Amino acid sequence: MKHIGIDLGTANTIIYMKGKGIVLREPSVVAIEARGKNVVAVGSEAKLMLGKTPGSIKALRPLKDGVIAEFDATAAMLRHFFKKVSGNTLMSRPKVIICIPYGVTEVEKRAVEDVTLEAGAQSVALIEEPLAAAIGSGLRVGDARGSMIVDIGGGTTEVAVLSSGGIVLSTSIRTAGDELDDAVSAYIKKKYNVLIGDVTAEALKKNIGSAHPSFDRGVMEVRGRNLMNGLPAVLGITSADIREAMSAGVRTIIEGIKTTLENTPPELSSDIFDTGIVLSGGGALLPGLDMLIAHHTGIRTFVAKNPIDCVAYGIGRSIESDQLGIPYRTR
Repeated sequence: MKHIGIDLGTANTIIYMKGKGIVLREPSVVAIEARGKNVVAVGSEAKLMLGKTPGSIKALRPLKDGVIAEFDATAAMLRHFFKKVSGNTLMSRPKVIICIPYGVTEVEKRAVEDVTLEAGAQSVALIEEPLAAAIGSGLRVGDARGSMIVDIGGGTTEVAVLSSGGIVLSTSIRTAGDELDDAVSAYIKKKYNVLIGDVTAEALKKNIGSAHPSFDRGVMEVRGRNLMNGLPAVLGITSADIREAMSAGVRTIIEGIKTTLENTPPELSSDIFDTGIVLSGGGALLPGLDMLIAHHTGIRTFVAKNPIDCVAYGIGRSIESDQLGIPYRTR
């Protein structure tokens, strides 16, 4: 029987298989027929279709803010990924551990379990995202000493204080990578009267985005639609533009970290001051973000090794060691 761990993210899905490590890393995107609901493409192939499909095909992200927004599309996406990593036989139905944001409702938890079983899993267990991220980033979560993880994904930013193998307190912020992309689009629309797509906004953030002026990376040429005359437009966007566009979102994340620190018990606060704050998730790759957080909190801040894969590796370590004793649900 195959044991797999899934980091089911708003932006990307990463799958870890016991004994093999990470075996799949794909965008969480599905393209379906508008009428027949048949799946046309999944993952990287479907992401290329975002904003470019005819009326008969709809390309969508089935997760929003870390939770399932489109049940059938999510099930179809997971079913495709299971076939890709496990084969297509009844004997290959996997035993799955899948992550959920901290603090989601019982209904949202149930939806994740249901969709995983619907996609073909033999059984499913849930693990909270901040705990998995902390394990995957190398934090010694089993110690009585306090530590802090900030996992910045596509839909949510999870800020958590951990000690003695569990989450002491956590804040889930609905501002993360997707919100920053939207802010970039809105800024360019307002400043330049040019409309750009989600894929272009994400490319700007990744290629020239920064959180601190000392990490600015120059200019990037983008194409969009001029809202004044409706014609195609070419613009040179600077790092300073992107930093200004994302400033409110970055500030929200930092305020969430400060609020969590303010509510942390004094003994654990002392530990965090010694051990520092660890950043994981795709958002941790934003240049200068660690420096900005350290400046605003007064606490040393580090980016985890392989931040995008931290959650998947954390689930993987749980599978390999069988230490967490997480209860599985079957049909």
